[in-house]
Parts: sequence; C-alpha cells; structure tokens
Amino acid sequence: MASLKALKVRISSVKSTQKITKAMKMVAAAKLRRAQMAAEQGRPYAERLNDVMARLAAKVVVGPESPRLLAGSGKDQLHLIVVATSERGLAGAFNTNIVRAARRRADSLIAQGKTVRFYLIGKKGLVLNRLFPGTIVHQVDQTHIKNVAFSDALEVARDLTQRFQNGEFDVAHLFYARFQSALVQEPTEQQIIPVSIPAAKPETGNVAAAAVEYEPDEEAILAELLPRNVAVQLFRAMLENAASEQGSRMTAMDNATRNAGDMINKLTIVYNRTRQAAITTELIEIIAGAEAL
Repeated sequence: MASLKALKVRISSVKSTQKITKAMKMVAAAKLRRAQMAAEQGRPYAERLNDVMARLAAKVVVGPESPRLLAGSGKDQLHLIVVATSERGLAGAFNTNIVRAARRRADSLIAQGKTVRFYLIGKKGLVLNRLFPGTIVHQVDQTHIKNVAFSDALEVARDLTQRFQNGEFDVAHLFYARFQSALVQEPTEQQIIPVSIPAAKPETGNVAAAAVEYEPDEEAILAELLPRNVAVQLFRAMLENAASEQGSRMTAMDNATRNAGDMINKLTIVYNRTRQAAITTELIEIIAGAEAL
C-alpha cells in the first residue's frame, strides 16, 4: 500500500492536471463557436461553386483541348493523398480518425497496384511516414496560422496545381473532418484534382431553366474557375477541420476533467482509509503499551 505522503503527492498532481484540462476545455469552447460559424458559412459557397462548375462542365465536351484540371492527365497510376490534420494533439480521436481513413484509402489503392504519395497539411499526419516510409512529398507547417484565411488555402492550391502540371501525380484525394457537432466529426474524402464535377442539380418549381449565354465561352470560364475551385474546396476543408478540432478537444478535455475528478475521489478514499488505519494502529500500540505497564 502506498504511503500517506505518496498518496498526498499524487492527489495534488491529479488536481493540478484537472485544472489544466478544465482550462483547456474552456479555451476550446470559446474558440469552437467562432470556428463553427466560419465552417457553416463556408459550406454554401463551396457547394454553390461545385454546382456552377457542374453546369458549365455539362456544356463542354471533355477532350485533349480541355483544361488539364478537368480532363486529367489521361492516367490513373500516381495518387496523391492530401491529409489535413492539426498541428497539436490533445484533441481526442480527431487526428486519428482522419489518418485512419487516409490509410484505408492508401491500402486500397496499393492493393490495386497504384503508386501512393502523401501531401500533409498539419504535422499530426506525420505518423503516415512510419506506416508508409518515404511516401511524403511535402508537409505544410501551420504553426504560424492563428485564423484560417483563404490566402492559406490558395497557397496550397497553387502548389498542388503546379505539381499536377509537372506530372508528379494523376489524381489527388483530400481527407479532412467534416464538423457535425462537438461530439461528432466525420472523416471525409473528396477528389480535388482532377476536379470531380458532381451532377448538376435539377431545376425545382415551375420555373424553367433560363437560357444563358456565356462570354467568353464555357471552356474559358472553366479554365479560370477550376484552380479557384481547388482553393475553395481546400479552404472549406481547413474551416471544417478548425471547427472539428476545437469540438473534439473540448469533448476530450471535458472527459479528462471528469476522469481526473473520479481519480481524485478514489485516491482520497484510499488516503483516508490509509490514514485511519495508521491512526488505529498507533492507538492499538499505545493501549498495548499501557496495559503492559
């Protein structure tokens, strides 16, 4: 059985840890509200841009003369997996779930005979270097980023686009966590290069689709919008990740605070019992000594 001094030191240590986790929970909760609003406000723009891209792409015939970001490289051998994680830990299973989803995708592609490389946004994805040695081509450091800005996503999009133009990969998949609530963050995969064009949404209501003439033509507009769409989808992923990270951290720190409280209660019971046993033993020794006299 541990000594009274050791138990007292341990209780004090756990109480200090509980104060830290409680403070981290409060900080995460304060940041979550703003990050959640930014993520929710970014969704309509990204979804609407995807819809516009689908309507434009439906009016062109994809061929050798089409923008490379739309037509692709003509091959499907080199796959780049863009993994967006956080710079810090202590966020529950947030980073683990994203990395696990990316790993499953990589295993599936490798099983098909494809070549897989990783492009990391955030250092918590570096664990993939141990799982897939020598496959990381670049890692974006976000330690200087306090609030996610479109310029950050634009810089990454330009780098990815340039690597694609240079023939470093054929297909790029983006992995991030879509924010649902403080308790739920859904790992999500999205093909960003070549741009995956979803089916255009059908017209609703009694209003027929208006006849639209584009100036310049659809292909010229697509050539301008395609690189921006990559940046917008990356920006959306960063916003979703920021909200998911704070939500996951708040939940994790809340659980840690509760667990610390339970441990303090258990240690306090053990401390009191040990102290009572020590007092009882001393009383027995005193009484026995008195009777001996």
